[in-house]
Amino acid sequence: MPIEISEKTIKRDFIEKVIKLSGQDINMCFQCGTCGGACPMSDKVDVVPRKIMRMTQLGLEDAVMDAKSYWMCASCHSCTVNCPRGIDIAKVMEAIRLLTLRKNVNMYEPSKLDAETVRDLPQIAMVSCFRKLTS
Repeated sequence: MPIEISEKTIKRDFIEKVIKLSGQDINMCFQCGTCGGACPMSDKVDVVPRKIMRMTQLGLEDAVMDAKSYWMCASCHSCTVNCPRGIDIAKVMEAIRLLTLRKNVNMYEPSKLDAETVRDLPQIAMVSCFRKLTS
């Protein structure tokens, strides 16, 4: 599905916030795809990391937020180790997650988990996931 790019869809403040929060120069990425090849979650994401990077470079905040890839990032830094430009893509994904959480948008709503799921999950895993995936 093609994304329409216009002055209305480009959000320059989004680009600036991602760069500031991540500390990464996202404009150095040239979408070689090495990050996706190194990503252990690449078969689970809806949009590969290089496309997330490109949409972020273009300031397509709505398209980035519609994707769920940044929630799935394991923060393992395999992408960073393999990036020929030295970009820490995991930090970029974390910055996008933080911007989403600042809007009070959760990946999962803890109060909507059924009691059986809560009982069966290890508490440390739940706390870790809540810290990452909820505001």
